[in-house]
Amino acid sequence: MSKAHSDLDQIEREAVTWVRKLISKDMAPEDAAALKLWRARSPQHEAAFVETKRVWSKVGAAGRATFEPDEDFLGELDAFGQRRRTMSRRMVLSGGATVLAGAAVYGMLNPPLGLWPSLSELNADYRTATGEQRNVTFAGDVAISLNTQTSLAVRPAEAGVDRIELIVGEASFETLARPARSLVVLAANGRTIAESGRFDVRYTASGEHSPVSVTCFEGVVQIERGAEVAELRAGQRVRYDLAGLRRIAAIDLQHASDWQRGIVEFRDTPIVEAIEEINRYRPGRIILMNAALSQKQLSGRFRIDQMNQVLLQLERAFSAKLQRLPGGIVLLS
Repeated sequence: MSKAHSDLDQIEREAVTWVRKLISKDMAPEDAAALKLWRARSPQHEAAFVETKRVWSKVGAAGRATFEPDEDFLGELDAFGQRRRTMSRRMVLSGGATVLAGAAVYGMLNPPLGLWPSLSELNADYRTATGEQRNVTFAGDVAISLNTQTSLAVRPAEAGVDRIELIVGEASFETLARPARSLVVLAANGRTIAESGRFDVRYTASGEHSPVSVTCFEGVVQIERGAEVAELRAGQRVRYDLAGLRRIAAIDLQHASDWQRGIVEFRDTPIVEAIEEINRYRPGRIILMNAALSQKQLSGRFRIDQMNQVLLQLERAFSAKLQRLPGGIVLLS
């Protein structure tokens, strides 16, 4: 912040800066932890942050028509303050929030660190919250099991084809033989097609570069990504991303279906990857602060409704330090 903004006090200026960073592409895990600490400094810090978010939410997308999401709003806020020196501090803060509103749209579409559901997830036909699992029936005869943090959207059927999209998460699909009808599951930039059988589709990370994995438990499924095609049989898995289809791999079906029995098992899993999985099942977020700890490996079986037991094991096995913050945030170092 290179300019002085006389219409806002220091805490208010910092609050606006934090809110802008929260919905930008620059929010890193350490930033989320720092924000928690900043808000906890005093009631004034928390009140300024809450007020900035409130005004910002109220104005919605009003500023998008005028300002680009990455524009330097601090300069605009300063100019606004020069024109409106007789306005109250709250009104100036509201003006700054209006300038930022266009960027808020990005925050709804791409929540930083996955701290809240995206707009597409909220609009899904079927959705599970953190730690929740759910069974539904689709198209009359397709049994679907949704794992935690999973969103599915029904897409218009085509001739002889029922279609559903996995927006994010992990789901198991099971269908009996369906004369003259097939099931298509869309995920990212690929399609999984089955006439009968049981298979899982997983797409858990945000962003188009994240891989999708398809696992076949029974029957035969076909995966299409552009012009590429792969065929899976029971006990096989394939991944795809923007680079295309990967090689088909053999997998342990018992281990692959553990989540449907309420179990998460880690087998010499790097801690950084284990934490990504744990964060899907518990409220808040675990943030790894120690790079040296990230590649240490974790093994063990845990119930998905008791994910905090993993934290205790990390603390004991690796002498890790846990700092617990409000909102379920845990700093692991």
